[in-house]
Amino acid sequence: MAARSRTARYYASNPKARAKKKKYDTAYHSTSKRRKYRSELNAARRKRKVYGKGGGDMSHTKSGRLVRESASQNRARNGANGKSTKK
Repeated sequence: MAARSRTARYYASNPKARAKKKKYDTAYHSTSKRRKYRSELNAARRKRKVYGKGGGDMSHTKSGRLVRESASQNRARNGANGKSTKK
């Protein structure tokens, strides 16, 4: 098993901080904006017939298109201000 990241180790050893983060994350992912975002990605996966079958993520390009990309590449990318570094 791979070693935990520094952030994961922090939350594992600080239950109060972990509870606070969980509360924030729950509220954030419950917003209508996040729900719409997830539904768009799920719809794209259904359209490409990969929904529920594992495989890659649907990734947003700078132009706003959705393309299939490996989960590790998609989730590791974090450009300036959280903007996509894709072309």
